[in-house]
Amino acid sequence: MYLKRKVYFIIFAGVKHPLTPWQDHACIEVLKWLWYLLQMLLQKGTLWQQIVRVTERALLTGTLHPIATGHEFVADSGIFFSVRILSGLRLKDEAREQQQNEAAVTGKQVNPFLPYENDLFVADISDTHVAILNKFNVLEHHLLIITRDFEDQETLLTLRDFQALWTCMSEYQSLGFYNGGVEAGASQTHKHLQLLPLPLAPSGPRVPIGPLLATVTFDGAYGTVPAFPFLHIFAHIESGIASTADAAEKTFELYCEMLRRVGMTAPGREGLQKQSGPYCLIVTRDWMLLVPRSREFFGSISINSLGFAGALLVRNEEEMERVKKCGPMTVLREVAFPRPKMT
Repeated sequence: MYLKRKVYFIIFAGVKHPLTPWQDHACIEVLKWLWYLLQMLLQKGTLWQQIVRVTERALLTGTLHPIATGHEFVADSGIFFSVRILSGLRLKDEAREQQQNEAAVTGKQVNPFLPYENDLFVADISDTHVAILNKFNVLEHHLLIITRDFEDQETLLTLRDFQALWTCMSEYQSLGFYNGGVEAGASQTHKHLQLLPLPLAPSGPRVPIGPLLATVTFDGAYGTVPAFPFLHIFAHIESGIASTADAAEKTFELYCEMLRRVGMTAPGREGLQKQSGPYCLIVTRDWMLLVPRSREFFGSISINSLGFAGALLVRNEEEMERVKKCGPMTVLREVAFPRPKMT
């Protein structure tokens, strides 16, 4: 009864006369909606268990199609890059071809996130975002954080995006990333952040580039990695942030300034805004890295944000040999922009 009166007050504050039957009905409907929302949203401390349960179920139903890989470490610039060679890409290639054929027939681009497959659904993160499994995952428990309504992948991230990301990242040790546009490695146009559990590689540091981050040179709160031969910006996230809301607010502010520092347009507080160029963004609980992109491919090798974390994917032995011959850092340099020379 107290909750009902509270909602009455919130909705009809200032109404002097008794509520009409319509107003009374509206209050009841709002109460039902609020109760439903509270029940459906992710309960704190349950996300990892839910990911594991949904993964097991999706494997049993054949909805989830993990892509088998081989793995090698390739040394360059004082670290070991994790390079996986993909196999079993037939189903993913067929799915992409089917999307292209449907788009050609209907004249409309196929969106696998609207609607998403029910067997891949993990959790309602907020009233604006949902978490689902990556249908064609290379690494286990690969989570996609998608907007409920269509937003283009080339729109800048919003505070609500960071709130959804931190709701998930606060649940387990993970690395979040965003491929801002096709040239940054995005394969779908519907806005989606991605989350992978740490560590990324079978052995070594949790993130392959980790050892290089100890050498960052800072200018105030922002810095650069001396070994990176490409334009980028790094930021440390202060420890002890009290809540996911505070973490989202802080990292959204860092994100905005990082864009400005590499010469790109930053988002405003209201509305959606198209990005001024493609970029890759990596976020952990401790740091953020942003890299503007010049193109998606190094030869035939597609590079997304994980490449700048030190994790590369190749499709065959020929591409693996090319990475070894050229060096992973050269691969990254060629798909980014030159690092400004010190004056």
